Amino acid sequence: MSETIVKITGMTCGHCEGRVSAELSKLDGVSEVKASAADAQAVVVSAGALDADAISRAVIAAGYRVTA
Repeated sequence: MSETIVKITGMTCGHCEGRVSAELSKLDGVSEVKASAADAQAVVVSAGALDADAISRAVIAAGYRVTA
């Protein structure tokens, strides 16, 4: 199992967390996502390493941006 922390800008509420979680959960190999507006991040648990571009595209699809 691999855990990836993704810093995200723009999330403000539980609805935002749900949108981000839903998009990140669609990525191959992802088993769990914990998005937190308060922490401005999502923790993604997956079977292996995830492609950074795929993560970014998923966050953008949810309406938010990945930050460094």
